[in-house]
Amino acid sequence: MADILPFQRKPKTPATKRSALCANGHHRWVVWQSKPFDVKRGKLVTVYRCERCGAERSESK
Repeated sequence: MADILPFQRKPKTPATKRSALCANGHHRWVVWQSKPFDVKRGKLVTVYRCERCGAERSESK
């Protein structure tokens, strides 16, 4: 008889799915820096950072 070999599964790679989501524009934005003041515009600015990839965007109010 032949020896039975165990079935080997590939380890899950959540980093691959995370980068694929962000590459397609599906970021998970969270407030990174709340209410810094923009001197040139004279407005409050909220800075958002993506939890997955670290991309940043800002929004002035």
